Amino acid sequence: MPNFVNFSRRILMPLLSACIGAAFFSFFYGVGRSEARQEKEDPWSAAEVLQPADLASQLSQKTAKPPTIVYVGFRTLFEGGHVSGAKFYGTASTEKGLADLKAALTNLPRSSDLIIYCGCCPFEKCPNIRPAYRALRQMGFTRLRVLVLPTSFAKDWVEKGYPIEKGL
Repeated sequence: MPNFVNFSRRILMPLLSACIGAAFFSFFYGVGRSEARQEKEDPWSAAEVLQPADLASQLSQKTAKPPTIVYVGFRTLFEGGHVSGAKFYGTASTEKGLADLKAALTNLPRSSDLIIYCGCCPFEKCPNIRPAYRALRQMGFTRLRVLVLPTSFAKDWVEKGYPIEKGL
């Protein structure tokens, strides 16, 4: 019996402790990872994604009611050049900018064709587009779309020769 007690103290108890610790770590680490993953996942559906060529084509057609296009990035980049007809209300990565954006669009009908974009940096790292989308979706906009500029506004819009305007 002393051998079993010795074996139990030296091997089984540490092994059991390690297993319990690993189970706790995996559970809590897994929960944290899934929450972080959800934060990074895009909040929009595939149907809400708009490609640059599609928007450029839409802008070239003279329709009775053009979409409302809102730039949600940094003011200096907007002044340097933006999608023709786009408006700037605030940088969505800041509390003030997001509040200004929401205030500016308060009276816009929730069924309006609304397109948001940024283009400040690679799309997957953009600090502006996701907060803007979430805020506008919470406001109840039902026809909200996101213009995807994979690399930047300069590369994915300007270099392709799509229509731009400068200044405010």
